[in-house]
Amino acid sequence: MLRVSNLTVEAGTFSLRDITLHVPQGSYAILMGATGLGKTTLLEAICGLRRVTQGNIQLDGRAVESLPARERGIGYVPQDLALFTTMTVAENIGFALHIRHVPASEEQARVQELANLLGISRLLERMPAALSGGEKQRVALGRALAAKPRVLLLDEPFSALDDQTREDMYALMRTVRQATQATVLHVTHSRSEAQALGDCRFVLDQGRIVEHTHPAPSTAI
Repeated sequence: MLRVSNLTVEAGTFSLRDITLHVPQGSYAILMGATGLGKTTLLEAICGLRRVTQGNIQLDGRAVESLPARERGIGYVPQDLALFTTMTVAENIGFALHIRHVPASEEQARVQELANLLGISRLLERMPAALSGGEKQRVALGRALAAKPRVLLLDEPFSALDDQTREDMYALMRTVRQATQATVLHVTHSRSEAQALGDCRFVLDQGRIVEHTHPAPSTAI
């Protein structure tokens, strides 16, 4: 469960004020809104990359706004993916476990488990430069899931993909959701993406959440 209450975030001359939203446990929520209105800023605040001026962020009823990012139990896939170019796919996926000093055997087992789930077992020794766009998305998702987060934040993860790869990623996200039971908050501009994946939808405008709706079921997927 993710609950944001009366959140204010200052980002230079831009600010988010009085942001309130609730994503029930295991739900897949979509966050929409025009470019430049603070969707990424909100995700960064939730996962601990931006300081919160006031308000509350709760995960499963636990306040986390004062905790460092690594202690919040959140997985984050940024829009640019931010893969480590000098690390193999296996090293990228296992990074969160490595910095937590998880024993090597446990790290390797978790990396293999995620590689199997995401269909990238054959890629574990490759470098990011040798991957397609869809493969990079899968690696970034694996890295975000490695430490078994309670909440997964996705910032326009499929915007650069072609139509077929995007459809494949929709199907993969349904599989990942079933396998992990994570609560998801997913930023997108695509209404079809919202319909294909979302249980509920929030719209951000002028620094505030102005709409909370349930997308109509998609007949195309």
